[in-house]
Amino acid sequence: MQIPRLHPDTIEEVKLRADIVDVVSEYVVLRKRGKDFVGLCPFHDEKSPSFTVSQTKQMYYCFGCQAAGNAIKFVMELGKRSFPDVVLDLARRYQVPVQTLEPEQRQELQRQISLREQLYEVLASSAQFYQHALRQSQGQKALEYLQSNRKLKQETIQQFALGFAPAGWETLYRYLVEDKYYPAQILEKAGLIKPRREGGGYYDVFRDRLMIPIRDVQGRVIAFGGRTLTDEQPKYLNSPETELFSKGKTLFALDQAKGGISQLDQAVVVEGYFDAIALHAASINNAVASLGTALSLEQVRLILRYTESKQLVLNFDADKAGTNAAERAIGEIAELAYKGEVQLKILNLADGKDADEYLHSHTPEDYGELLKNAPLWLDWQIQQIIQDRDLKQATDFQQVTQQLVKLLKNIANSDTRNYYVSYCAEILSLGDTRLIPLRVENLLTQIAPAAAYTKPVSAKKAWGNSQVSHSPLPTERSLLEHAEALLLRIYLHCPEQRQAIIAELEERDLQFSLSHHRFLWQQILEISSGDGETMNFASQTDLISRLQDHFLEFSSEMGLISHLFHVNEKNQKEILRTPQVVQAAIACMDLVMLEKRYRHFLELWQQTDPEAEPERYQSYYQAFYAEKIKLQKIDRQRLFSITDLL
Repeated sequence: MQIPRLHPDTIEEVKLRADIVDVVSEYVVLRKRGKDFVGLCPFHDEKSPSFTVSQTKQMYYCFGCQAAGNAIKFVMELGKRSFPDVVLDLARRYQVPVQTLEPEQRQELQRQISLREQLYEVLASSAQFYQHALRQSQGQKALEYLQSNRKLKQETIQQFALGFAPAGWETLYRYLVEDKYYPAQILEKAGLIKPRREGGGYYDVFRDRLMIPIRDVQGRVIAFGGRTLTDEQPKYLNSPETELFSKGKTLFALDQAKGGISQLDQAVVVEGYFDAIALHAASINNAVASLGTALSLEQVRLILRYTESKQLVLNFDADKAGTNAAERAIGEIAELAYKGEVQLKILNLADGKDADEYLHSHTPEDYGELLKNAPLWLDWQIQQIIQDRDLKQATDFQQVTQQLVKLLKNIANSDTRNYYVSYCAEILSLGDTRLIPLRVENLLTQIAPAAAYTKPVSAKKAWGNSQVSHSPLPTERSLLEHAEALLLRIYLHCPEQRQAIIAELEERDLQFSLSHHRFLWQQILEISSGDGETMNFASQTDLISRLQDHFLEFSSEMGLISHLFHVNEKNQKEILRTPQVVQAAIACMDLVMLEKRYRHFLELWQQTDPEAEPERYQSYYQAFYAEKIKLQKIDRQRLFSITDLL
């Protein structure tokens, strides 16, 4: 049906009720930053977030592509949908009464909208019917199962509105249609009954099953999960997809868990209904269940709306089936984890137990401790790869290396990838630290192999047979981190050295390579620029104090650089040699920049056809060769100054 012109009052009411953070969070993983939220822009490709959402202004803006607007425009642009279609959809979602400019069209439109309301009503009545049946003689077996097998108290049974579907083929149908006068078509659309193949009439979808209502975020019943108490298959039966229920967009118990997720800044995802129920019964109120499917992006974004740190813990069994379930549940969110947009952790419980079984023999505090120590997803993946493998055997070593390389290739953040390259190199070195640099080189070569273009003979002669590797080894990474940290610490604690540090950085056109150091330096520049003063003359105490105040908005970044604001005995000894240390640190940073330029020009040279573009080919060769000469020169300086001084 074509949507009629909507009344301006309806449009204004939708604008008032549709919170932009709530709407945008369904499509973009947002992080709190100050008063606003930031994320990766959905309207253009980007690696660093430039998309901001203001809850106070109810507006979004992208500094990259200049996309801007309110909640209605966001949904229109992203889904390429019409204005009335989006307004009507948001009106349904936020329960805004819909009015039209043409009164004669209002009745048909209201009929369409009221379908959802009728579905909510009939599902709520069904839940009440199942709850009542649980307390009757026919539900005694189901009630005993909940109390004896699942160890659930009455308040938990009531909290989750657990019930029982009687064994008769038409029990619910007769109650709702014949006694309550609901149309059979509404029951069918709600997934409660099905038409008989022969003879006409309907039969109940759920029969002789323990009933678990599935609610939306607002706490309204939208579907059911039914567990058999016999040997009937399937053990668990879910409602079919309906106007209200989509399995891939719903999480069981999110209505109960959203407050706990926000309070604890962490969400726990389990596989089964009773795992989530058992955790809530144990006052672990940040748990949801995935309904047995791979986690979809919609489900993850639904959860992450309530956690600022975007921390997600998957808790499945530690046995083979549980491991497979964890890998299946990761599903589409692996990409978010690789990008660092979600802090994904994996919690496997010992002895193949699920959360429900574990809490029968352990305390909630025990479970909380396991949550605290749950490994990051990448660490868990690495352990899965090397598990039951003998790295002293050539075949196992090769297979493990190939799988690790595949894993490392997907890590988008360079700092994270460098860390895991070193970590994997340590594993592959089998305790022999002398082999770590070699293992790092092997991994880096496979992660980012040279261009596949076959060089002509002239190119090989031009380069000769020498092969110079400038991939950053863990020792070089450590030196760089140490050098940059020292330079920043000297700047913070030695005001007399500030002008010299700035001059050196500007003269060599250098930047801090490590993201957390670069972030701190940007804050220093902003504070000094805002004061209208040169970088050197703010007092030591004042600058550090103001930086610490400034970083209150950036707690995660603060954790990486807070140690620079303090000086211990070892730091004091290093700072005493400030001129030499500054020179060494600058040389180390210069080396990294030269290596980047060297690799850049070398790659361009390798990818250029000398016959098709001889001038460009020669230009790239001269450029990378010049960087090679500079590298050799600074390598000699590094051997003396950096290694000895740092």
